[in-house]
Amino acid sequence: MSSNVRLALSAIISFVFYFAWSYWANSLVTDNVNVLLRSAFVQGSLSATITILFTFILEKTVGKFEKSYVSLVFIVPIICTVHSRTKQNIAIFKTFKSILDKSATYLSNNSLPGAAFAPLLPIGIQGAIAITVNIANQTPNLWLTVAPSIIITAIYGYIYTFTLLLSKPVQPVSQD
Repeated sequence: MSSNVRLALSAIISFVFYFAWSYWANSLVTDNVNVLLRSAFVQGSLSATITILFTFILEKTVGKFEKSYVSLVFIVPIICTVHSRTKQNIAIFKTFKSILDKSATYLSNNSLPGAAFAPLLPIGIQGAIAITVNIANQTPNLWLTVAPSIIITAIYGYIYTFTLLLSKPVQPVSQD
């Protein structure tokens, strides 16, 4: 199955599921059919659109991080080093990066693939968009409407990430 077909199918499934979910979740608090249909259509459309956006961002971040490894001991310094682009901070970042690379190589049994963090950015974007759009839509039962979307998106993101990683052939390491 091609990437585009897989993406379109995911968007359609996402629309249908979240349309039905939103209709049911909001029917618990209102009998107004117009509000129910509007909320269901907004959530279904939003979920389908975000599935496409989410998958695009996810594929880009997996591509960027799939060959990287992050030592569990050094996650906080990595996050803190990208603070500013001054000459001093760039020098500090290069020093940290060199130390972290050497440490991650040395501690390879205690490291995670960088791709394990790839879904975090798209999950954060998806959650923020879903909450904002549903607040703007005045969805009656906001948290019951968006929480499953965020949780299922996170699960989907990690499954999709590891599927991408497992589907790529491993290149042999040259003996130089």
